[in-house]
Formats: sequence, structure tokens, C-alpha cells
Amino acid sequence: MKILTAEQLSEGDKITIEKQQITSEELMERAATLVFNEINNRLQGAPIPIKIFCGIGNNGGDGLVIARHLIQHGYHVTVYVVNYSDKRSDDFLANYEKLKDVTNDWPQLIKSEDNFPEINIGDFIIDAMFGIGLNRPIEGWVANLVKLINKSQAFILAIDMPSGLFSDKIPAEDAAVIEANFTLSFQAPKLVFFLPDTMDYVGDLQILDIGLDKEFLGKLQSGNHLIGEEEAVSLYKPRKANSHKGDYGHALIVGGSYGKIGSVLLTATAALKTGSGLCSLYIPKCGYHAVQTGLPEAMVVTDVEDDLLSGYPEDFKADVVCFGMGAGTANKTREALKNMLNTVKTPVLIDADGLNILSENKELLDLLPENSVLTPHPGELKRLVGEWKDDFHKLELVRSFSKKYKLIIVIKGAHTFVIDGNDMYVNNSGNPGMATAGSGDVLSGVITSFMGQSYEPVTAAVLGVFLHGRAGDIAAENLGYESVLAGDIAKNIGKAIQGLFSRKLKNSE
Repeated sequence: MKILTAEQLSEGDKITIEKQQITSEELMERAATLVFNEINNRLQGAPIPIKIFCGIGNNGGDGLVIARHLIQHGYHVTVYVVNYSDKRSDDFLANYEKLKDVTNDWPQLIKSEDNFPEINIGDFIIDAMFGIGLNRPIEGWVANLVKLINKSQAFILAIDMPSGLFSDKIPAEDAAVIEANFTLSFQAPKLVFFLPDTMDYVGDLQILDIGLDKEFLGKLQSGNHLIGEEEAVSLYKPRKANSHKGDYGHALIVGGSYGKIGSVLLTATAALKTGSGLCSLYIPKCGYHAVQTGLPEAMVVTDVEDDLLSGYPEDFKADVVCFGMGAGTANKTREALKNMLNTVKTPVLIDADGLNILSENKELLDLLPENSVLTPHPGELKRLVGEWKDDFHKLELVRSFSKKYKLIIVIKGAHTFVIDGNDMYVNNSGNPGMATAGSGDVLSGVITSFMGQSYEPVTAAVLGVFLHGRAGDIAAENLGYESVLAGDIAKNIGKAIQGLFSRKLKNSE
């Protein structure tokens, strides 16, 4: 699914109105009716107080349409018009008049703090004050109203965009922004919904298809994509009946040190669970018995050192190499990474201490084969690309870094981002239970496996991130967030892949 800008969506509205020969008011009615349907499906007529805060632009017009439908279906609705200006949009005014036809309770006008209503914990709040077009911070008494709503502990549903949130920049730390429990947004996701700095304002997210012109949307150029199950299914390649282990790649996992052999064990387990035909580990001698006992399906080659990596098996033939988990950053290990980069000519995956070595020895970045994959968490990323001012600036830095070194960067987080030059893929699977030790090691194993199975590196990264998140979702469904371990994620990769296979089979029928 394409992630679109406010400008692209505004143009989509105009094209749709022209090609479908409808008015902007009719398009508003269509969109807001879809919101009403979602609310009605969930509330099922429940007698809870619904308070709708409408601005005086088109977002407020959406709120008035929603209010009209709710009132007509018997809900207890109070409408407040947040009168922050003397100007009103035409569609707002048209729907204001329509609302008067279905109720004797006219909307209450809020012009200052003296008009603020009481908001209780059991209220259902609909935020329709400011939409996607907001370009300056909310100030004065309106900001205080936003803060009052946030403090109320009522359930808050935002329409299209939480009021106070910008589509293209990060609000100031003390800015007034609605903290929604749920956001119903129109037609396409917006990048700001998925950034660490701003995603908490959005809450749970649902995108409503309001029927914008398909031809226009199809031709729109966007380098940003949201990856869900549908997109992952299109990337997944089922196995052929006539195949053998040599068809699915030989992955070499290089890493480990005394006390940190578990990390490479997790990575190798994930690689095999993802379908690697063969998997070998190159580790210090101290890890030999642990790996041979814990993962008998893997092969082991040991370094000359007992407790750390000091070399690389130059004559070893593998389809893909993964380096860094639990390796440490000793001088000998740095030389081991350098030897590997001087030996391997196909894309590799670098994680954990491998990334720390790269950040301390930037000259090694020039040795990385083109389309290699780096999988940093935020701290590792900062050491690689430098400090950033906010999440939008961070993405600029990573894009530049990716283009300069021709690398694929996987930025791990609640929504993991995969950046390949100008193209960016935002993952929409996963859950808070995956914030656990070793989760990143498992992810590296999944991506490495797909790289070894001849997926293009960027495809391996995008598909691997989705399946890693989906496996975590399956684990959390059975165990709860707090009890998910990295090993549980690895164990459920098979079920995640099975889900894609079943969906692909169904799509082909």
C-alpha cells in the first residue's frame, strides 16, 4: 500500500470529484458515512455519551456528517463547534444546516475556556477539529481544549488525523496534539502515523477506502510503502515439489563470544526455521558444545580462539554470510570482519557488534558488497549516520547513507523501516512483546535465510521483517506480550510462513 502525502491526497480529491462528477460535499458524505458505519458496527447502539468536537473546516464537516448519522440511529450525541476563526468551509456550512434538520439540540459553540464542557471517563470523544491540512501549532484556548480532552481519560477517536499532528513534520515537545486511542484515516496511510516520535498520538489505526479515483492512485509516484499481509504474500515464493536442500541456500552465521553464544544460536535457528537448506556457524571454540547440543541441524566450524572471533574461514563456500551477533568489538574481531569483507563478494548481512565495528572503523563501509543489509537498532544507527533532530531528519540521513554506500538499511523499531535509497518500506506487523533480548538476532536469521534462498536483498529484508513481526504476533496471541521470548518468535516463523502460503493458495483459486 502506498504511503501518500497530504498534497497527493488533496489532488486525489480534486481528480475524483471531476472524474466521478460529484461535489466535494458528496465526497465528504461518502467518507464520513464510512466512519459512521465503523462506529456503529462497534458500538451496536450502546447508550454511551458521544461528544463530537468539530472544527470549522472540512474535518469539522466530516464530524457534522458523522453526528447526523449517529443521531438518526438513536445515539446520544452532543456536538461542539470549536470556533477558532470566523471563516467556515462551504462543506462545513452545508452539513451544519443538514444537522439542524435531524435535531433540536443545536451544536454548542466553544469560543473560549468559559465554554469548555465537562468530559467524563465514560464518554466517547470524536476529534474532528483539524485534519490533514494543519500547518501550524494549535495555540491559546484551543490548545487548552486539546489538553483537557487528553486528560479526561475518555475514549478518543480521531478522524483522518489527530488534531495538532502535522503530516510532514514533528510537533514540538510541548505542543497540543490529540492523543487518540483510535484513528480512522482516509484512503491511504500517512508517514507520520508510523514514526517513533508521533505514532503514540495515533493509537490503533484503520484506513478507510473512500473511493478516490483508482487510475490516479495507481499512477501516483511514491517511494514509501506500507507492508502488510497482502504485500508480503506477493513477495513470498512457495517451494517447488521437485527440490532439494541445495536449492535453498547455505547460510553462514559468524559471531559469538564467551557468554554470548546464545545470540548466534538464535540467528541460526531462525535461518533454518525460515527455510535455509544448510546452515553453518563460525564461532569461538567456547560455543561448540552449546551449538551442537542446542541446534543439531546446524554445522559448526570453530575459530582458533577459545572466547572470541579472530578470523574468518576464507575458503568456506556459502550463499550468504551474516556477521556480528555477540561477536564483541575486540581488535581481533575487527580484523575478522575486515578479512570477511575482503573475501566475500556477494551481499552480506551485518548486525549487532558488526555494526559497532563499522561505526568505529568507517573505512570498512567501502568494503561492503553492494546491496548488503545492515540491521541497526536506534543506538547503533546513530553511531553509523550521526545525530538527528527528529524522525524526518533521521530518515533523510539514512537515505543519504544508503545511497552513498549502496546498502539496504533496516531500522528496527515498533514499525521497522527498510530503506533502499529512495525507496522505503514500513512494516505493519509485530507487537510490544517483541521488545525482548534476542529478537533482533532472530530477525537477522530470517533475512539472511531469504538472501541465501536467492531473494533479492531488499525483498529478503522486507519479507523477513514482516514474517518476523507476524511470528511475534502469533507468539503473543498464545503467551501474552510479557512472556514472549526471542526463541518463541523463532519457533513461530513456520506458522507465519504457512499463513502466507495459505493466503497465496487462496488468491490463486
